[in-house]
Amino acid sequence: MADTTGAATPDIVAEPQVEGGDDGVRRRDFINIAAVSAAGFGGVAVLYPLISQMAPSADVLAESSTEVDVSAIEPGQAIKAIFRKQPLFVRRLTDKEIAEANAVNISSLRDPQTLAERTKEGHQDLLVTMGVCTHLGCVPLGAAEGENKGEFGGYFCPCHGSHYDTAARIRKGPAPLNLQVPEYEFTSDTVITVG
Repeated sequence: MADTTGAATPDIVAEPQVEGGDDGVRRRDFINIAAVSAAGFGGVAVLYPLISQMAPSADVLAESSTEVDVSAIEPGQAIKAIFRKQPLFVRRLTDKEIAEANAVNISSLRDPQTLAERTKEGHQDLLVTMGVCTHLGCVPLGAAEGENKGEFGGYFCPCHGSHYDTAARIRKGPAPLNLQVPEYEFTSDTVITVG
């Protein structure tokens, strides 16, 4: 095409129309999606080893649960075990200790719980608690033969004078809560798994 001055002007070429108009996926859109996807997979490939190294090792997982054979525990006797590097008390209550625990007025307790809430159904004679005083983390006495069981016949923390009853509930002293009952289950009639 020539204008009036006689100089040639370039032809204007129109862009080709894409089928489907603006709703269709263009090549540029596909490249953007592919680039973002590749970046996402690359990020996962870099982060996965960093995050997976924070998972607990095999020795830590082995300590995350403890099996305790309770068949040899006589009524009135307690044993100490270790659970997650902390003492664990397993005590078989006598009929008298069960009756004493059930006779307590729950509303008079600092941390109100019944014996039934602290034991498994059908096994009210077996009390499983952590052996850590809820005041400052000391280990109470009362699990071993001949140890001071305190004024209420359960456990006694001599560091600051916390007294626990036969259901390991705080009755006197500075401890704010009962001895903690960990998650546990009976895997047989004679074995419990804690954790």
